[in-house]
Amino acid sequence: MSKVIIIYYSRTGNTKSMAELIEKEINEQGVDVDCKPVDQVKIEELVSYDGIIIGSPTYYGSMAGEIKILLDKSVKLHGKLTGKLGGAFTSSANIGGGNETTILDILKAFLIHGMVIQGDYRGDHYGPVAIGKLDSRSSSQCRNFSSNYCRLLNKLIERI
Repeated sequence: MSKVIIIYYSRTGNTKSMAELIEKEINEQGVDVDCKPVDQVKIEELVSYDGIIIGSPTYYGSMAGEIKILLDKSVKLHGKLTGKLGGAFTSSANIGGGNETTILDILKAFLIHGMVIQGDYRGDHYGPVAIGKLDSRSSSQCRNFSSNYCRLLNKLIERI
């Protein structure tokens, strides 16, 4: 069985709500999933997962410092995350707050690690975005993301 970790930072609870919805959806797809706040993640454990998803609020057009610290520490794993499936999501206070740049900053780190990323031609192309609290649109995006993520993860695992 494939195994995924969802790592998030959440000050107001909005990003945590997204993480929990994505966790629920991925679990329902039959994938073993752990969902942890960033301060409970040990960098070395990432190599034991087939997929890594990171969620962060958008601060000044990028990820929260707590997430950036984790990604900076991941340099220790250089070359050890190749082929794993990555994904990212964010929440922010408004539409023009840098949501896409936040997700892209996380995905760039994954690509440097040699990880696999899937976009979506509908809706939130790079990963789910919530403006404020999780609503019907962002909930739908989280469900679509989870479904697409699991479909690709299963294809990758089959080929290994």
